[in-house]
Amino acid sequence: MSLTERHRPGTGPRLRRATTTAAAAALTLFAATACGSSGSSPKAAPSAPAPAPATASAASASPSGLLGSLPSLSDLKKWNAHDWDTWAKQQHVLTQAVKGFWDLQKMLQAKPADPVAPPQQPTDGGNDPLPSAIQAQAIAHPYSQNPVDGKVFFDIGPDKHAVCSATVISDPQHPGKSNLIWTAGHCLTSGKTGQQYSNIAFVPAFNSSGEVSHGRQPTDKSQFAPFGVWDVSAAITSPQWTAEGGETGSAASQYDFAVMKVANPDGNGKSLEETVGGSVPVWFNAPRDQLKITAVGYPSAAPFDGMEMERCNGGQPSRLSFDASRPAMEVIGCTMTAGSSGGGWFAVKDGKPALVSNTSIGPEESGWLAGPYLDDVAKSALDYISKKN
Repeated sequence: MSLTERHRPGTGPRLRRATTTAAAAALTLFAATACGSSGSSPKAAPSAPAPAPATASAASASPSGLLGSLPSLSDLKKWNAHDWDTWAKQQHVLTQAVKGFWDLQKMLQAKPADPVAPPQQPTDGGNDPLPSAIQAQAIAHPYSQNPVDGKVFFDIGPDKHAVCSATVISDPQHPGKSNLIWTAGHCLTSGKTGQQYSNIAFVPAFNSSGEVSHGRQPTDKSQFAPFGVWDVSAAITSPQWTAEGGETGSAASQYDFAVMKVANPDGNGKSLEETVGGSVPVWFNAPRDQLKITAVGYPSAAPFDGMEMERCNGGQPSRLSFDASRPAMEVIGCTMTAGSSGGGWFAVKDGKPALVSNTSIGPEESGWLAGPYLDDVAKSALDYISKKN
């Protein structure tokens, strides 16, 4: 069977990934600018280990080298704010939606895209047996217990709307007043082809009331966007995803994450965290053997329709790797389909939920999901965008 990435976009099922465009630069800081213009993810299956990328030391990195060699993991883990900023000087401007662009009709038109790859076989590079399927369970309305979860909408072409899932995360530099969300890298950019998405916006607790369920189409925005529509003003993804990401699962999937900064739609200065009533801290380098994961998202492909928030209690994760030199992905049993890409994976730390990964890839047959292991590279990316104005 063939493999694809989930949303946007083992030994068998096709994988899909959430929709995203990736820039050719090894590291990309995306800054949005307001303009007059008006989303989903694929999944990938394990393939033979990817060739080792060319390396460049942080000390030698320069803006002119952004389209060249990919820094090694050891170099990336040593990067400080100056190193990240040096790479980020070659910015990719996000086309920000005009106010009111994302109405319910456009949101309903947003579909996941599932590219298909040739058959690929996993190799013994840090892989465990794939887990058994666990049925996704719909979360009861209203979503008062899950206000930090929501949907990301974006355009991957003229009048081509796509969708992912995302989570409100805590901001290290602005405790209690975060405007940051966590999602998949492929919900921001296509990767090595360099396509970058536009009109990106986050809707926390989409359809919390249930008024959009069963084909209903309410006219009051509060019925489908209870906390408003928050445009993305800046975003960052990993050097690995921007340089290597593509339509199918690969070593780039092991770093398929993104952090986005949003802006208050009413301009009243109230943060996203204050508006929804909370945020979730990110737990980096979490001990795998201590995790019991719950994944949350809005699957859109059949048998789901993208209107309901779903949950999978996946338990302890297993490992999936395309490149043994990189941290293996986390894998759980779950039947969520395309559209769930970018959705948060949660585990309990010190008695409270913390985000430990996000949905990246999975089989089209929808028996399991895989997400990146969040290491020091992911932590550095969050720290960097947290410090940006």
